[in-house]
Amino acid sequence: MLNTKDLPETLALFPLPGALLLPRSKLPLHIFEPRYLTMLEDCLKTGARMIGMIQPRAVPAGEAQRLHSIGCAGRVTSFSETEDGRYMITLTGVSRFRLIGELRHGEQPYRVGQVDWAGFERDLRLPESDPQMDRPEFLELLRRYFEASSLSTEWSDLKEAEDELLINALSMLCPFSPEERQALLEAPSLTTRRETLVALMEFALCGSGGSLGETMQ
Repeated sequence: MLNTKDLPETLALFPLPGALLLPRSKLPLHIFEPRYLTMLEDCLKTGARMIGMIQPRAVPAGEAQRLHSIGCAGRVTSFSETEDGRYMITLTGVSRFRLIGELRHGEQPYRVGQVDWAGFERDLRLPESDPQMDRPEFLELLRRYFEASSLSTEWSDLKEAEDELLINALSMLCPFSPEERQALLEAPSLTTRRETLVALMEFALCGSGGSLGETMQ
């Protein structure tokens, strides 16, 4: 099992609004911008094969892009190249990190962060459970949220899913705003992530007026 001393002190950063990666979860990505193609090629040359997913902060128009202080590192666990040079990759979440600062490396076209893993040791342990979750009540709220959002899913799969898989998959797939996704990322435990998820769904239902999002397969 990994520990924080096994993780790199610097990470290639992929700032992507609305993209949420959580430990032990999988995030498919389509890489096509030249700077991120370079980032991926450099990443694949390293033993860790890790990329830091991090969200930009909302800033007034005209201001330079700033990043949130907490992101999640993912290991490239699969990739395929298209005929026109794009990549389809899958990142598997390893651990959250705190961004300390950014490094400049000559002509490197992508951003590189100096990172600290302290405080996220639980991300490197076994999957978490949520013993406080009332699953029937949670699933009923989820049903109403999906109905109002015109979302669909395989309910039998959700009912049988382990706590962490259920909560993290919903956190990543439901159509929340970037700032709401950041709150889910920063939740210190699976229980607090579920509580945040419940609050977001309840808030959306209060002001939905009918349609909240797109269909989720």
